[in-house]
Amino acid sequence: MADLAERIGEFDSGEQLEAALSLPDHLRDALWRVSSAKLGPIPSSGLIVCGMGGSAIGGDLAAAALGSRLSKPLDVVRGYGVPSWTNPDRAIFCSSYSGNTEETIACYDAAEAVGARRIVATTGGRIAELARRDKVPVIGMPAGLQPRAAVGYTFAIAAEVAALVGAGPAIRMEIDSSAAHLDVAKEALLAKAAELADRIEGSTPLLYGCGMTVPVAYRWKCQINENAKLPAFSHHLPEMDHNEIVGWAGAAAGAYSALFLEDRDQHPRERQRIELTAELVGGAAHDVIRLETEGETRTERLLWSVMLGDLLSLELAARAGADPTPVKLIESLKQRLGRP
Repeated sequence: MADLAERIGEFDSGEQLEAALSLPDHLRDALWRVSSAKLGPIPSSGLIVCGMGGSAIGGDLAAAALGSRLSKPLDVVRGYGVPSWTNPDRAIFCSSYSGNTEETIACYDAAEAVGARRIVATTGGRIAELARRDKVPVIGMPAGLQPRAAVGYTFAIAAEVAALVGAGPAIRMEIDSSAAHLDVAKEALLAKAAELADRIEGSTPLLYGCGMTVPVAYRWKCQINENAKLPAFSHHLPEMDHNEIVGWAGAAAGAYSALFLEDRDQHPRERQRIELTAELVGGAAHDVIRLETEGETRTERLLWSVMLGDLLSLELAARAGADPTPVKLIESLKQRLGRP
């Protein structure tokens, strides 16, 4: 099959393929931007990341990369306020690529109400104006990307903020080495994305994560939704073995593909569950794929799988003849909602 750049180029109006392949550069630039903000340590009892969509997933991925190295809570909130248990000593990181995400602005205001220390990451917009007014530190992100394509920024900045507030160790060296790993892996990732698309094309993908790969499965689902304009769903093990697995008994033959994202850090019983679950759903599935993450460090493996999922979504978009940039239904919804 022809090169993905050739096949998607004629209708990739926002150059989403270029953005996906620039993930290593985005990671390095994000680290530089955090350093340039010159933020010092922030005493806290933990971190709450407030955001939506591509801004929120960075917090989920940062928590996954840190894993058992977290020494304080790192929670991600998608909504209009901070949790009722939020204390003034909890740091609040408001991440909004556009700067105009109404839910994140509401969280920013709610954090002020409880007296919590705030940090903002954005390209500008209303939240930047509020932060300047309140003398809240702002970590700038570059404009011109779709929010979901800024995942390298939202992830790396969230990880750096987690270190600044004492929620976990600094992993900037891992992030930097991961960028180098992805530079080398680009061609192999493009080939792997095409191989996966060959296997799941014509079916609805059900994406299953476990441990570190839970937010990755959700990222894949959202990227397929937004870039390829196709339905996709995600769940996680071991929980899906207590509910969703039964639904496969009533699945139309060949309608769904199951893709399990595996990683060496998963519990041995979780690995066994993946093997058995894959066997049990195989009879009804269009295809069953078990994919092992690649990389030396936990952060390398996480980001390798994120980049692969982004490229898979664009491969599926190319085959569907879909422009990956516009999200017309989201824009229509916003117009109908009006301003808060």
